[in-house]
Amino acid sequence: MSKNATATAHPSIPRPALVAGLSIAIGGAVLFSTKAIVAKLLYRYHIDAVTLIAFRMLFSFPFFLAIAVWKMRSEAPLPAIDRWRILGLGLIGYYLSSFLDFLGLQYISVGLERLILFLTPTFVLLLTSVFLKRHISRIEWAALATSYGGIVLVFVHDLHGGAGNAVLGSSLVVASAISYALYLLFCGELVKRIGTLRLVSYAMCVSSVACIAQFFALRPAALLIQPAEVYWLSLVNGIFCTIFPVFMTMYAVQRIGAATASQAGMVGPVSTLFLGALVLGEPITSVQLAGTALVLGGIYMLSRKK
Repeated sequence: MSKNATATAHPSIPRPALVAGLSIAIGGAVLFSTKAIVAKLLYRYHIDAVTLIAFRMLFSFPFFLAIAVWKMRSEAPLPAIDRWRILGLGLIGYYLSSFLDFLGLQYISVGLERLILFLTPTFVLLLTSVFLKRHISRIEWAALATSYGGIVLVFVHDLHGGAGNAVLGSSLVVASAISYALYLLFCGELVKRIGTLRLVSYAMCVSSVACIAQFFALRPAALLIQPAEVYWLSLVNGIFCTIFPVFMTMYAVQRIGAATASQAGMVGPVSTLFLGALVLGEPITSVQLAGTALVLGGIYMLSRKK
């Protein structure tokens, strides 16, 4: 989709279609954010991040594989260079970023984790400036300062509140966000040539194989035997927190445009904050709300600038 098409798509969308697209985008953002809640529940059964992410991919892999096979049969084969690019993108964007994210969740609250991940657009902006020598305007610097100020506020709050090893957990989640930002930065040209559905399904297949292979390389197969609750939570994690949000977000972007869909996704951190309080009993404080408002304000400024 061109920039002009994106810019003009919003006014031409009928109101029912716009409402439907926004609802799908918001639903996808909430479901994707819920994976942090599910991960916290799974950690109560004394499984580690390696096992958690392996179970997540075991349940989601068949769906992405089916779509990948359909695309391979219905479209022309990819050149070798694109196959290597997809391999790298799958390892960076979905395997590494997810693994680091789940590792970090062992040490910090779901509210702080979601706020850090929500800084991904700002990391994309900074990486674009470094790699592509793109100029950052004053408004963009102000947006960055606002967002990072919110993160610092919540981080200091969690640090003083004794929320696990906040430094280690936050560092892991920041690394996760940077990894995913690199994925977004480098997949731009590729997604235009091969399509979003094809790229996502192929990359998710690469990630799934890597996560499952990592489990069998580092853990005994006996760990596949878990309580029934672990299987049910992993099923929710694989289907409702992985498959559904991936395709819901894609569908929303096609209906209402990337800019509008990304703004609707701003509900994600807020939903995680309240779901953490409702399901996990994590307290909601005025400091957390203030930090959340700053992060959302900074991201909103960036989205309006674009």
